[in-house]
Amino acid sequence: MPTEKRYTDSGIEIKEVYYSQPETGNQQPETPGQFPYTRGVQPDMYRGKLWTMRQYAGFSTAEESNKRYHYLLSQGVSGLSVAFDLPTQIGYDSDHQLSEGEVGKVGVAIDSLEDMERLFDGIKLENVSTSMTINATGFILLAFYVALAKKQGADLKKLTGTIQNDILKEYAARGTYIYPPKPSMRIITDIFEWCAKDLPKWNTISISGYHIREAGSTAVQEIAFTLSNGKAYVKAALEKGLDINVFGKRLSFFFNAHNNLFEEVAKFRAARRMWATMMKDLGATDEKAMMLRFHTQTGGSTLTAQQPLNNISRVTIQTLAAVLGGTQSLHTNGYDEAISLPTEEAARIALRTQQVVGFESGAVDTVDPLAGSYFIESLTNEVEKNALELIEKIDTMGGSVNAIELGFMQDEIARSAYEYQRQIESNEKIIVGVNKFVVNESNNIPGFKIDDSIREVQSKRLGILRDKRDKQKAASCLQSIEAAAKDGTNLMPLVIEAVENYCTLGEIADTLRKVFGEYK
Repeated sequence: MPTEKRYTDSGIEIKEVYYSQPETGNQQPETPGQFPYTRGVQPDMYRGKLWTMRQYAGFSTAEESNKRYHYLLSQGVSGLSVAFDLPTQIGYDSDHQLSEGEVGKVGVAIDSLEDMERLFDGIKLENVSTSMTINATGFILLAFYVALAKKQGADLKKLTGTIQNDILKEYAARGTYIYPPKPSMRIITDIFEWCAKDLPKWNTISISGYHIREAGSTAVQEIAFTLSNGKAYVKAALEKGLDINVFGKRLSFFFNAHNNLFEEVAKFRAARRMWATMMKDLGATDEKAMMLRFHTQTGGSTLTAQQPLNNISRVTIQTLAAVLGGTQSLHTNGYDEAISLPTEEAARIALRTQQVVGFESGAVDTVDPLAGSYFIESLTNEVEKNALELIEKIDTMGGSVNAIELGFMQDEIARSAYEYQRQIESNEKIIVGVNKFVVNESNNIPGFKIDDSIREVQSKRLGILRDKRDKQKAASCLQSIEAAAKDGTNLMPLVIEAVENYCTLGEIADTLRKVFGEYK
């Protein structure tokens, strides 16, 4: 269906798509929405529908985070994005001794289904798309979400959202893993299998380059390592007998956007082309199973505590990179995030940055507007070539799991991070306000503070929950999970039953620790 006509401010009509040369003979130019999707996964891209505007939020208790979600929804976000605290990420309840000092700090504390009910109070899960940045315990958080949706009377077939669920990048770059790689991969394929049948619109994994980049990788390494990890998940699912044309449609990606505008755009275009070819080579025949769909977050590591208002300009450049590169969903960082969690004002400005680009800049009026630029096309090819060379190295090691166990990815990232820092310290690379254009300033940006009493609140709630639940039923659910972990039965239905009977996140994680052990 043709979209409405668009015009520049001077009244010049803008075509939906432009080509750099006429379509003659065998020289068919690449078309948006067609293999290999270099120019985007939709034929009309943002002329049909803007990207999903998300704001990543989560802190303190579920009630406090719930207030921020209602505020963001009132300000025009079209999807929620949940940050969890460290104990939740690594499978400890708030009252565990290792949780001390961390409860509610870098995200929201979620110990039980009761916390999930508080987190989404007044929000119908059928009506929002929710992204949850959670990996080692992703299956438990998904179970909480599904159990809550069932309590709300939602049709599970209509639920949309994403769990990050990308454990390989945790071993390579971030560190919030629990179990060794092989049982972790088994949990992920259990999620793929269960969701294909019961939660068909849910993105079962968001294969993440974001944290690889935050750890210090280059743009080339970011897509090479991310797509290589993606290939490992696909092969694990194929070995389990799953259909690539079914689970392939529910794979999504999560990339970083940094300040080098043109390299970032080239990176996104190259990643789409590479993934489409990889999936085809692995046996995908359904077009949707070959499409690389991705969420972008602007670069946290690019934000500076010095002259923090400069970060608004950085985030704007990064937003443009994501949009010109064809992202499906976007989170923009607050200008104060090098200092603290974002204040409400900073979160609003970050969201407004997306809205200004979407509604005022004209960047959305035609598909892949930088296509055909000599520079962009050449850069796309160069990024692809260099990334494929890295992937070939990983393939010769036996794939991502082996490359991580050998420390290859970690060493490559560390080398790049060192070189980047060396360039800043030698002034080869200029960071405005840090090593050039420096001013004496007193920081008067109001930081966002988290109250240390949250652990006490959560621990009291856990005590009450354990007293009032059916203890025998909870114990029986945990025994069933332990048996399934040993005999290979799909864990998801049993974990959902356990959380519905108010087993806690820590209890479920510990049950699997007994069977799988911990990765050191």
